[in-house]
Amino acid sequence: MKKYAFLSASLLLAVAAQADTYSLKSPNSRLQVDLTNNGNGLSYTVSLDGKQFIKESSLGLIINSLPIGKNEMQFIGKEDASVKESFELVAGRTKTVADHYNTYTLKFAAKDERKLNLNLVVRAYDEGVAIRYQLPNQSALDQFTIQNELTRFIFANDYNCFGFNQGKFVHSHEGEFDAVKSSLIREHNLYDNPLVCKTGVGQTTFALAESNVRDYPGSWFTGTGSGENGVEIRLTHSVDNRPDGSNYASVRAKMPAKGFNTPWRVIMVGDAPGKLTESSLIAILGEPTQIKDTSWIKPGKTAWDWWNDSQVVFGKGATATKPGMNTDTYKAYIDFAATLGLQYILIDEGWHKGSTTTSKPGSDLLTPVPAMDMPAILRYAKSNNIGVWVWLQWKQLDWQMEEALAAYEKWGIKGIKVDFMDRSDQEMVDYFHKLLTLTAKHHIMVDLHGAYPPNGLVRTYPHYLTQEGVLGAEYNKWSSRVTATHNVTLPFTRMILGPIDYTPGGFRHTTAEEFPKLRRNTLPYVKTTRGQAVAMYVVYDSPFQMLADSPISYSKTEGAWPKPQSEWEDGLEFVKDVPVTWDETRILQGDIGQFIVSARRKGKDWYIGAMTNESGRTLTIPLSFLGKGNYKAQMWQDGKTISTLNKTEAKQTSEDTLTLTLAPSGGAVAVLRK
Repeated sequence: MKKYAFLSASLLLAVAAQADTYSLKSPNSRLQVDLTNNGNGLSYTVSLDGKQFIKESSLGLIINSLPIGKNEMQFIGKEDASVKESFELVAGRTKTVADHYNTYTLKFAAKDERKLNLNLVVRAYDEGVAIRYQLPNQSALDQFTIQNELTRFIFANDYNCFGFNQGKFVHSHEGEFDAVKSSLIREHNLYDNPLVCKTGVGQTTFALAESNVRDYPGSWFTGTGSGENGVEIRLTHSVDNRPDGSNYASVRAKMPAKGFNTPWRVIMVGDAPGKLTESSLIAILGEPTQIKDTSWIKPGKTAWDWWNDSQVVFGKGATATKPGMNTDTYKAYIDFAATLGLQYILIDEGWHKGSTTTSKPGSDLLTPVPAMDMPAILRYAKSNNIGVWVWLQWKQLDWQMEEALAAYEKWGIKGIKVDFMDRSDQEMVDYFHKLLTLTAKHHIMVDLHGAYPPNGLVRTYPHYLTQEGVLGAEYNKWSSRVTATHNVTLPFTRMILGPIDYTPGGFRHTTAEEFPKLRRNTLPYVKTTRGQAVAMYVVYDSPFQMLADSPISYSKTEGAWPKPQSEWEDGLEFVKDVPVTWDETRILQGDIGQFIVSARRKGKDWYIGAMTNESGRTLTIPLSFLGKGNYKAQMWQDGKTISTLNKTEAKQTSEDTLTLTLAPSGGAVAVLRK
């Protein structure tokens, strides 16, 4: 890993003294950030190829109920550098990540009576821009509060955007990213991260997001309220703010010796929507991990009980009379997982004393319910080379965290799924960091559910493998909201931030017309095809990937597992073998809410996943990304019914094209092996 620092001239960093404007270009010179300091305070613009797409937009903070950055600032000095580094992600869409950017830090002092010091750190990458505030250690801010930011993003035009308007701070962060004209975003709206917008110039697309959130709340996007077309940052309210507005703050902090950093405000930019999906910029901006030994972190696939209501068929010797929270149920899941060579089973809500989805006192995370012989389950899992994950409600875990995690490490629990946080205030952000620090200490992997969107934690805590904060397959149990359009919107919106625990694997298919008559809590249906079901394992990022359906649904015949491959449902062979973490990711084709073609490399093998909305389509895919030589291609495409696949084989080279036919709400996959 190399790091280079040069004089500002080598960065194309220029200071126009008369205007107090500071310019910074990306390494390829296509992106430019211009920051201005004048009598109105601090502001910035962002241009791509010389054309502004973010107009003059304010910067600053409200500290101790007074603004800083809104009025004229005294320029103190600057630091600048060019950085060219790389690092490896333990699990993710790309193994080796390039961290290449130009940067400056501008130092200011307020000219009011407080004379507070404020630094602006700006980075320009080829794939986006990041800005954060630094508060140097200063006696006037030994203890301080931040009420909000003055950060705005004023748009050069009325952009076609895609956003998830939560409308309230306390929420599970699960919903649709709907199309919206930027001029229609109102001051009372609360749009979650990310907000994705098309500039109207070719396919150029940008997204607003955040990264490296620590000692700070999560943020939202609201309309400006001033008539200007764009959005501004709104910080999540603290849970202890008084109703009368007194004692109000979003951040309460004591000044660290090294100073205080706010999160990065990120503008991701790509020549097409898929370039945002390829990007690892949010992870890049996360803090480097301090975990030296990562050998215990093992991405993988898991059988799962909750979505299908624990429906299994018991094998010989079983004593249980019905599926549920009992020893034989989980031995049956272990048998299923072992047959497929899965790495894990996940035991969901209800397994321990007092287990509940709410913060109900009286729980004991170390005492399984009477029907669960946890030592026997763990012994049986170990004998079959299967790891065990368990579900926990976040507050119940908080009451016993150190004790429970130490015990789980001794038991051999491999990971925990922590649920129902449903907030992004400073307290909850602090909880995430505490949880991930202690689980690292005890070598326990983590799946965050009921959680705010990803913000770079995959780099800081590589044992955090996946995260919900998405309207996923579970909604098929009680609503009609999971559509094919929604499924092909997610890769270009929510997923650009980080892993997405959508929980794929629904193998019970029906039409949109029949779906309302059939959906139910036990053995639910999906209104997409088998082709789309298998394609999700390539398209959706998740190093801890679910097989959400029951073992019953993955077999053509009745009876307990293990079963020979001849009895498996179409596509299960592919799901068994597909990786969950990748060396390289490319988005070959696609558009938001329309369709997507993802290509992922693992070693020398390439996996292609294609998904479409409610419109069927035939896709011709150039294979120029392949290396030299001949490849054997296996394809699984939508079959005669929505529950079947056609499997074919062919020989391919980089000079060829691959044709995939997708049914309405369908999909296809291909594996190309050299």
